[in-house]
Amino acid sequence: MTRFALTLEFDGAPFMGLQRQSHGPSVQQAVEEAAEAVCGHPVIMHAAGRTDAGVHALGMRAHIEIDKPLGAFRLREALNARLRPDPIAVLDCVEVADDWHARFSCTGRAYIYRIANRRAPLTLERGKAWQVMQSLDAAVMHRSAQALVGRHDFTTFRSAHCQSASPLKSLDRLDVRREGDMVLIEAEARSFLHHQVRSMVGCLALVGMGRWSEAQIGEALEARDRQALGLNAPPDGLYFVKATYPDE
Repeated sequence: MTRFALTLEFDGAPFMGLQRQSHGPSVQQAVEEAAEAVCGHPVIMHAAGRTDAGVHALGMRAHIEIDKPLGAFRLREALNARLRPDPIAVLDCVEVADDWHARFSCTGRAYIYRIANRRAPLTLERGKAWQVMQSLDAAVMHRSAQALVGRHDFTTFRSAHCQSASPLKSLDRLDVRREGDMVLIEAEARSFLHHQVRSMVGCLALVGMGRWSEAQIGEALEARDRQALGLNAPPDGLYFVKATYPDE
């Protein structure tokens, strides 16, 4: 068996999430079925993250093992041919060592959240960004976001369905900036809790609208209570950007 690392780009809108689901299509199922069609045996895909329904990816890392003499280039081309018309693309494919694991070897994950801050309806960005019509102060959002950087108990920003053993996480970076009508929130950490990024973005949006004070972000964090969460942002604007590994 040969192990290959894949870099995936996908539109999460048609899927119930990355991980296989019993009640609908998933990115994992689509890739596994494409790989099985290529190599003629069942394939299991392991990914660096488990994105929710509607969440997108610019560079999700994953790995599969195949028992067929195919080079990385031919495998990438064959998978892309089989994945059509699903909105999934294999951007890169490389052979890796047998002990390289897309999830367990990963030392960092990065997300970006896109808020379309305008009153006009979305056309090209529909389903690809969260539309907030009320004016947002990105500078205030950035300042308040720094209260979340560092190692904290993120219970307030954690889904009730989160399966992580502990709410303690180290958030390495949480930056907010404006580019025209788009407000961009970038988050980096070794790992995240379920809904953590969307929950942080929702509360930062409340600060940007003036509905929350800057201090309320820190107060919500200190509460360690999901009931203190102000708003959970929708999945539309969330993108998995990249996963990092020690040897890269």
